[in-house]
Amino acid sequence: MAGSQEIAVDEEKVKKAIQSGIPLTITTFTLPHEIEIYIEQLLAVFLKFVDQAQLKDYIVYIIQELAVNAKKANTKRVYFLEKNLNLEDPEDYKAGMENFKEETLGNIAHYLQIQKEKGLYIKLILQAKRDIIFIEVRNNVAVTKTELIRIHDKLARSRQFDSLEDALSQVLDSSEGAGLGLVILVLMLKKMGLDEDCFDILSTEKETIARIIIPLAKTKVENLAILSNTIVNSVNSLPQFPENILRIQQLIADPDSDMGSIARQISMDPAMTADLLKLVNSAQYMMAKKVDNIFEAAKMVGIKGIRNLLYSYGTQKILGDDTDDKRKLWKHSHQVGFYAYNLARNFHSKDRTVLDDAHVAGILHDMGKIIFSKAHPELLDKIRNFCIEKGLPASTFEELSAGMNHAEIGALVAEKWNFPESLVCAIRYHHDPFSAPQEFRALTETVYLANMLCEYENGAVDFEQFESPVLEAINLSSKERLDAILLRFQKDFQNEV
Repeated sequence: MAGSQEIAVDEEKVKKAIQSGIPLTITTFTLPHEIEIYIEQLLAVFLKFVDQAQLKDYIVYIIQELAVNAKKANTKRVYFLEKNLNLEDPEDYKAGMENFKEETLGNIAHYLQIQKEKGLYIKLILQAKRDIIFIEVRNNVAVTKTELIRIHDKLARSRQFDSLEDALSQVLDSSEGAGLGLVILVLMLKKMGLDEDCFDILSTEKETIARIIIPLAKTKVENLAILSNTIVNSVNSLPQFPENILRIQQLIADPDSDMGSIARQISMDPAMTADLLKLVNSAQYMMAKKVDNIFEAAKMVGIKGIRNLLYSYGTQKILGDDTDDKRKLWKHSHQVGFYAYNLARNFHSKDRTVLDDAHVAGILHDMGKIIFSKAHPELLDKIRNFCIEKGLPASTFEELSAGMNHAEIGALVAEKWNFPESLVCAIRYHHDPFSAPQEFRALTETVYLANMLCEYENGAVDFEQFESPVLEAINLSSKERLDAILLRFQKDFQNEV
């Protein structure tokens, strides 16, 4: 990206990332002017879609300040390395900083080239997740203890200033003039109604991370919550689970029932019978020979397997697949289910919750989108009229109908239909796995990763948009390893279909 002269912002990609809670990333090694322009344009589009356009000028300044600081930190590393000086040694640090600014500015192209050769990057991450905007500027060198103390000291001093005039008169008259950028950054946060607690600088072994957390407007969050609950309350107008599914559920709950009676009830529904036989004969069960007896199939999947089959089969029956939009969503959902099960089998084979629930959780993860699809115009009309009656902005309805909050809608409906907590959590947090309860974190991360793999396969997301802790947890943190496992899943899924 850094070598491009003109970079156009893909507004649809930005919109999709916001709707799905996926991070947008820009990585550069030298931060040329065209990248700075692109960052400003991308930010304008991003803030427009989250109804925070009024924050653009403030956040542009903040990001530019943090990006330049990251670039300077990378330059400092290569400069000290070239001078054979140790950043951690106080005497070396003092000696190196005496001529650092003059020498690097006088030969900046040389030092930027070294940074690029060593892979020292500056990475911007933008993400709208639930009711928060996350902004991060990262560079892949760890900040030293001395530098971190200096940074936090400058942030602490910034609290004394109420205006830019105060800051200019006091900071520029001191030897700490270099800290003016951070002082202005804090003042910008104050102008947005935030304080320095929304800003932090963290250090890991590999990266320095400058992070800003901005709550979305309270009214916007409340409006989305109101509409989500209104949709869920309207689910009563949708068909209930078919009678035969309810009967099977009753048999499963009855301690006096046996597998034979459950299998006979399943066999009364040809479509469900076909689904059960397809499931048993899939790669999931790796049978030596084809199973065509419904009783044997029921014994193979067990009570929990039948119950999960009812959740996915019943939901598809209720929500239907009678439009192109729905068929496309269900196709994606079944692929996510397949990938989720294979991830579970490869990386969570000893965790029964993940192994048992990954497939059905993957199938059901997007049920909120399906509920809000075009197949139910009477529901859309009801929500639209509700917005008019309550005076809610038209943009709130448009965002919801485009997919915003779909995970919450799906989870609320799943709760209403008495789905188990593991499935509810996987649906609710499949775009935000770190918010899931610890008990269901592995399952949620598996569904998240399966969904991201499908989006990655379609070219909708890049490798850098994956949550790195999820990949690291199962040793898939390199693009090569991820590509290899995706290729294997693709082939297996094509054979399955």
